Amino acid sequence: MPNRSMTQDDPLEDFGRRDITLDGASKLVYVGGSGPAVIVMTEMPGISPHVARFARWVRDAGFTVYMPSLFGRDGAVASAEEGAAVFQRACVSAEFRAMAANQSSPVTQWLRSLARLAHGECGGPGVGAIGMCFTGNFALTMMLEPSMLAPVLSQPSLPLNDPAGIEIAPEDVKAVRERLEREDLTVLAYRFAGDKFCMAQRFAAYAEALGDRFVGRVLPDSAANRSDLSPFFQNFVTTPHSVVTAHLIDGAGQPTIAARDEILAFFKQRLSTARG
Repeated sequence: MPNRSMTQDDPLEDFGRRDITLDGASKLVYVGGSGPAVIVMTEMPGISPHVARFARWVRDAGFTVYMPSLFGRDGAVASAEEGAAVFQRACVSAEFRAMAANQSSPVTQWLRSLARLAHGECGGPGVGAIGMCFTGNFALTMMLEPSMLAPVLSQPSLPLNDPAGIEIAPEDVKAVRERLEREDLTVLAYRFAGDKFCMAQRFAAYAEALGDRFVGRVLPDSAANRSDLSPFFQNFVTTPHSVVTAHLIDGAGQPTIAARDEILAFFKQRLSTARG
């Protein structure tokens, strides 16, 4: 993969662009690669160069990446003002439940349909997905779709106003836990120890809801990248937060690279055709 600047807009020219209509809603989805499908859901404030870099790592590990445009300007290094405006719009959008614990965001229904479509197109035993920050919990709700086999929650940040809340309806989390037990599946999750948007109380709530099917990883704050951050991150994300994107240190032996590699290995294990 060629070196790309994380401080300049990414044209995303190595991904195909598809308008995909599901459940009466159309969204632009960036698609690339071959092999089983993995849905990469962006963090705030959109598909940044850091998010695109992670999607390329997934693609180059042998998967077909589906990266839907959910908010923000695709490929952009957002200014503080632009990023704040995207965040504010998402908080009041009917698609998301930014402030409500014990509710599943309506957009997760569309994402479940995308998983079903991607599985039909790519084959294999099933689909993987990773959500980050605002979308962090979505991969868990997507487990209501039978084709979803490998959910990863990276710094799940909703609901924003309840550190111990989880953004999924009680009946949904009960159905997901039953499925995890029945099919011997697990949920991987990551956060930094000092993250103010995804605190220890949230991982404790997931562990209570899912038992040992929830595998939570907590990285030390010292493992976080602090350089070349976008203006939005410099102004509004003042603690280590984005484990596999903006705060990842791309160097051998780094805890964030170990997290990335564990995620890729998780996708390979769950989506290997040997399981099908």
